[in-house]
Amino acid sequence: MRSLLLLLVFISAALAANQYHQADIEDNEFAEFEDFDDEGEVIEDDSDGSIEDQPKVKVMMAPEAEEATGSSDDVTVEDDEDEFDHFQDEDEFEGFDKERPLRSKAGDKPQELKITPVPLHLRTKWDNFHLEMLLLAGVAVYVLNFLAGKSKNSRLAQNWFTHHKALLESQFALVGDDGTSTEPQSGVLMKDYENAYSLWCSGRVCCDGMLVTLKLLKRQDLVSTISRFFKPASDQIIIKVDLAVDELEKFVFCVANKKVASKMQKDLVDLSSFTELKKVVADKLPPSLHLLNEVTEASSTVMDSKFVQTMAKYESLIEYIHISDQYSGAKPTDDSQEAKIEPSPALLACFNLPSKGPGAGDMTLVEPLMKLIFHILNRLPHIHLSREAREKTRKNRSRMQELVQKAAHTQRAEAAQIRKEERKRAEKDRIMAETDPEKQRRLEEKSNKKDARKKQPKMKTMKVKMS
Repeated sequence: MRSLLLLLVFISAALAANQYHQADIEDNEFAEFEDFDDEGEVIEDDSDGSIEDQPKVKVMMAPEAEEATGSSDDVTVEDDEDEFDHFQDEDEFEGFDKERPLRSKAGDKPQELKITPVPLHLRTKWDNFHLEMLLLAGVAVYVLNFLAGKSKNSRLAQNWFTHHKALLESQFALVGDDGTSTEPQSGVLMKDYENAYSLWCSGRVCCDGMLVTLKLLKRQDLVSTISRFFKPASDQIIIKVDLAVDELEKFVFCVANKKVASKMQKDLVDLSSFTELKKVVADKLPPSLHLLNEVTEASSTVMDSKFVQTMAKYESLIEYIHISDQYSGAKPTDDSQEAKIEPSPALLACFNLPSKGPGAGDMTLVEPLMKLIFHILNRLPHIHLSREAREKTRKNRSRMQELVQKAAHTQRAEAAQIRKEERKRAEKDRIMAETDPEKQRRLEEKSNKKDARKKQPKMKTMKVKMS
């Protein structure tokens, strides 16, 4: 009986102590960390062997704990097994190398990191710079070609001006005006581009002035130099003479190379409107030249014996000779520009400079062609057309004037229609932007009534007085 009573007392005391301990843990959040008050305690596992074979974990104590315990020894905790042993399970990982250690043990020394010395990246051989050498060679060739081409074009232009200066001064009072100074200048060959030079001359009868343009090859451009091997070209002299209006009969005349004649008739306004391709007698023009003429009487006067002889002798150098009282340039790409064309009388010529053969670069070969231009200028005042020829030219120009006016009227009508559509679109946008539905409805009704009134036929009302 006494033993049973002692057992009940022991059980009740244990239950009371357990409840007190749980209450203490709930009140104190850091109570679970207070179980490590004992210092230097070693936990042994009899099943795994001795303590020396197991890895040890050192736990550093706080200074307060060291003072309380009076010892600063480390606390050793025995691990019953490796924490990474589950990674070596062959059933979980296929193809796992079991002999390869997953990690080094705590007692093993860490392996030293070996850094392989890398030599400096130094290239001392020129064979490794092929691309750079090619680029430098290309730049050098481009620069040398630019300097050589620029110098050659300048020499050609000065050579031409030197050989023709005396001829031009005998025909014009002023040769080589730069057009920038207030006082007239002479002997100035203006440089427009590296391959283009111009010369202005004035002070002669039958003309207001003459502009000579030297259109040389782009020798300073390496790409153009290479392209000329596949598509040959030559230097050209382009002459434009502004003729006096009162001293010229109304006609259009052109002699051009076979390759250029069809293109000029298609592109130029006056040639496409007034001229047609004419068949010329064999003794008049070489077969490589074509004639575009409006009036036969004018062409017979221009093409005298000197003209024919020069054409036959220098046919390879002649590109075209164009005389027109309605010259307005090339056809505009936009139809809206047709109404702004103002034709004017002009004489145009284009000659090729010799670039190959024994006479390459010889500017004296072009001098007879320059004299031919002045010969034509002297012949123009002596051209007199018959009454039938003048009537024909008058009808042609009246028809052309009607076409120009019709084109201008069409242009104005199209512009008016565009403005009308823009106003109508703006009005619709204003109606759609209205927030008040009632006001929007009234605006729509007003717009519909306005459109209906415009669609109604216009009626004229006449008032009759009854006597």
